[in-house]
Amino acid sequence: MEFWEDSLSKKPTVMIQRTLRSGQNFHYDGNVVIMGDVNPGAEIVASGHVLVMGSLRGMVHAGATGEEKATVTALSLAPTQLRIAAHITRPPDGNGTSLVKQPEVARIKNDVVIIEEYQPLR
Repeated sequence: MEFWEDSLSKKPTVMIQRTLRSGQNFHYDGNVVIMGDVNPGAEIVASGHVLVMGSLRGMVHAGATGEEKATVTALSLAPTQLRIAAHITRPPDGNGTSLVKQPEVARIKNDVVIIEEYQPLR
């Protein structure tokens, strides 16, 4: 897919090798990879892509500088709020946990945030 073949993939990338707990915030001008969970009350803000190798249950903002090609990918995607560029979404009321058991990716498509099953690049 062409979403990795853009200027975002050339941004610097940081890897965090721990779980982010409630009250912890992480802001970065580039791509962020979390090797752990993002708990409710934690916040990630990145100008590029965000990849969580665990459960994403906190707040995430990818493409924070206005980059609509940014994506959010997680093994379990159930954020309290998800933002990509200026687009904001949250889970429906009463949806405390994700029933989806495969990795998912959120991106902007036709000017709305969509969430779909992660498809490896081939």
